[in-house]
Amino acid sequence: MTYQVLARRFRPKTFEEVVGQEGVTGTLVQGLKSGRIAHAWLFAGPRGVGKTTTARILARALNCEKGPTPQPCGVCPVCKDFLAGRDPDVEEIDGASNRRIENVRELRERVSYMPLRGSYKVFIIDEVHMLTREAFNALLKTLEEPPPHVVFILATTEPHKVPETIRSRCQVLTFHRIGPKEIAARLGQICEAEKKKIPAEVLSEIAASVRGGMRDAESILERVLTLASGMKGEFG
Repeated sequence: MTYQVLARRFRPKTFEEVVGQEGVTGTLVQGLKSGRIAHAWLFAGPRGVGKTTTARILARALNCEKGPTPQPCGVCPVCKDFLAGRDPDVEEIDGASNRRIENVRELRERVSYMPLRGSYKVFIIDEVHMLTREAFNALLKTLEEPPPHVVFILATTEPHKVPETIRSRCQVLTFHRIGPKEIAARLGQICEAEKKKIPAEVLSEIAASVRGGMRDAESILERVLTLASGMKGEFG
C-alpha cells in the first residue's frame, strides 16, 4: 500500500470535520439545505487553513447521489470516485501554472460540457490571484453568464489581487487562522487514531508555532511521530 502523509490521510471529508472555520462551513451548509447554491465562490484566507479541502467537500456535496446535500453519503459511486480522486465532473486547476489567457480559453470550452454523472461540473481554481489580467477578463465572461450546470470555486491567499469585477460575481467566504487550542486538539485526535502517545505540551508547542495553519501543524507532527518511533523510551 502506498504511504500517504498525515495531512492527506486525515483530510476532512465532511463540513463537520473542518477545524476552525465554522462561519464558512455554516454558510455552505445553510445554502445547501435551502437550495441557494451560488455558481461562483471565492474562498479567501491564509495558506493551510482549509480552503481547498472545503472546496472539495462542497464539490462532493453538490454531486452526491443524495444531493445536493450538506452531508454527502460517502458510499454512492460518485462519492467513492471523488474520494479516490477520479471524479470526472470535478476539475482542480492550479492558477499559478495555468495563468495565461490560453488556459482560460481552454477552460471555457470544457465548461460547455454537461456533467457525466453528477448535477454539476465543478471547477476548483487554486491560487486564482496568479491569473494574468487577460486571463481574468476571459474568465469574467463565463462568470457573467455561467451555465446552470457549472460551479466555480476560486481559492486565494491574496484576495486583493483578484479584480473587483471577479469578486463582485462571487460569493466571498473568508477563512481565518485557526486557534492554537483547536489545532492542538486536532493533533491529539490524529495521535489517538495513529495509536501514538505524544505529550500534550509538545502538541501545544506545535500548534503555537504554525501561525494558525493546520497543514503546517500536521507536517510538523508527522516529523515528530517519525522521531518518536525511534525514541519509544522518551515518548512512551
